[in-house]
Amino acid sequence: MVGVLALQGNFASHIHILNQIGISSKLVKTLEDLSGINGLIIPGGESTTMSNLLLRDQSFIDGIKSLSIDKPILGTCAGLILMSKNSFDKKVLNMNIIDIEVSRNAYGRQVHSFDDSINLVHKNIKSKSMKASFIRAPKITSMGKNVKIICKHDNEIVGVREGMHIAITCHPELKHETLLHEICFKR
Repeated sequence: MVGVLALQGNFASHIHILNQIGISSKLVKTLEDLSGINGLIIPGGESTTMSNLLLRDQSFIDGIKSLSIDKPILGTCAGLILMSKNSFDKKVLNMNIIDIEVSRNAYGRQVHSFDDSINLVHKNIKSKSMKASFIRAPKITSMGKNVKIICKHDNEIVGVREGMHIAITCHPELKHETLLHEICFKR
């Protein structure tokens, strides 16, 4: 059972992907919803809105951080921002789940959104590319020594892994790509 944070953003596409690969899922809207899950997806959306909703309940934030100790978390776009150590924006909650720093909306405004292929660079990944949407995407500006690069777009790092956690700056789920969900949650 994988939970999908459903406060705001594109959680429905992640539910669809999980269903497609045969993984049970449930929507996570409260601390209580974290019980009984074996992983969590923090979807894309608007990172300040998601932060404001999470900051209403410190115990919910603590519950997500506690879950991250022994359960995998996958974050896409805004999810990556929330999982980061720092996004240099006081309006955004950074939970320090992955040791990265990011720049929000680094690819530009909504009108600068685009679809393209990204390359997978992790040695255990058989497929070498997948499609993704970049929508007001963040950029990873620095990484800790234990963070591994798993995806690039041109020469830009767009996907990372630290331990069991994966975060990506874009949206492969909008292109019906299942690979990162499989890597993160199928064991």
